[in-house]
Amino acid sequence: MIDFVRRLFFHDFWLKLFSLSLAVLIWLTVSFAIKKDVSPVASLTMDVATRPFSGLPLILLSSAADVRDFKVTPKEVEVTVQGDKRILDKLEKKDIRVIVDLTGIESARDLHKRIDVSTPAGVTHVRVDPEEVAVTILPKRSN
Repeated sequence: MIDFVRRLFFHDFWLKLFSLSLAVLIWLTVSFAIKKDVSPVASLTMDVATRPFSGLPLILLSSAADVRDFKVTPKEVEVTVQGDKRILDKLEKKDIRVIVDLTGIESARDLHKRIDVSTPAGVTHVRVDPEEVAVTILPKRSN
């Protein structure tokens, strides 16, 4: 019986002591964070901000074989983006692409297409105003 108790406490003593001290350190960190109502990873999170960009031109995407002319209304939109404040401070209008996909349209009347927004990594678009544009297919020009 004494051999069992001795082996229980003294076999791998330094490993057991290290594990106990690590557990106490983790417990103290968590209890301190709960009492102070602070997250231990709060300093690692980014400073999120939003920024509007107005007057962004639309890019019309159509197939190379499509020789028709299209007219979209309006020609410019406003996009509000969200991301890390440091990234948004460096962001320029040319970094945001506003695309209207016109591929696969044979003919239509009173066509409204949704606007797609492409932003750099770390930036997401929050709002597009307007969300869709009116597309008019102009008659083919005679050569």
